[in-house]
Amino acid sequence: MLTILFDGVAYGMLLFILAVGLAVTMGLMNFINLAHGAFAMVGGYITVLLMQKMGVPFLWCLPLSFLGAAALGAALEVTLYRRLYGKPHLDQVLFSIGLVFMAVAATDYFIGSTLQIMQLPDFLKGRTELWMESPFALGMGHYRLFIIAVCAALTLALQLVLSKTRFGSRLRAAVDDQRVAAGLGINVNIVFLTTFAMGSGLAGLGGALGAEVLGLDPTFPLKFMVYFLIVVAVGGTTTITGPLLAALLLGIADVAGKYYIPKMGAFTVYCLMIAILIWRPQGLFSRGSK
Repeated sequence: MLTILFDGVAYGMLLFILAVGLAVTMGLMNFINLAHGAFAMVGGYITVLLMQKMGVPFLWCLPLSFLGAAALGAALEVTLYRRLYGKPHLDQVLFSIGLVFMAVAATDYFIGSTLQIMQLPDFLKGRTELWMESPFALGMGHYRLFIIAVCAALTLALQLVLSKTRFGSRLRAAVDDQRVAAGLGINVNIVFLTTFAMGSGLAGLGGALGAEVLGLDPTFPLKFMVYFLIVVAVGGTTTITGPLLAALLLGIADVAGKYYIPKMGAFTVYCLMIAILIWRPQGLFSRGSK
């Protein structure tokens, strides 16, 4: 039981890092970016290719995956995404879903459709087992423990940046009223560029961390798009805490459902999502929910 809970928490923390950038762009920038999973895929492929082709250590690949996805996000924000701010949501959805299919096709053409295998360093392999003779046996995979630690640190850092720093204040001001923010001397374009790049970088880091757990192939953005949207829909987009708790709930429900009712697969998660959204259409943790 505790092992299932532990694996569910690790899976949920990974989903949060993968989806938090989407929550930020939807909640704070009012932009629906369904291509968010493509940035996660970029981070995963950066890590795998650097390790396979150049022998770069895994821990060095993580910041490089963040920087690579952030740089790509910044370039696309300046050249493409910025033109869609303020446009109808349907235009944003069609544009971003088109980018997803382009990313899938380009990855399949240049890299191939083979599922990528990532070799973890020795210290992240193995498993620690506690109380194995009791009903509360706990088996902790070292890599999943590493994922929990990294994602928890990133969550705290992100919460501090958005709520306690001048940048977070400027971002909220730019979202509330761009004209007033610009009149106060805030460079709205730079604020949005930085926010989009950080969200893309976090997705890339999540893709690097999740390549071993989730698997990595060109269809990655399509396979996990629904999961990202569930995290954002259930958790709401007004806080960071909401998507975090929603991701943990999703991770635990998914792992437990596949363990206890394997024939139902992810059906348990979809049923839970539908029930929650019928109960609270604006999300469990949205300030606007009643």
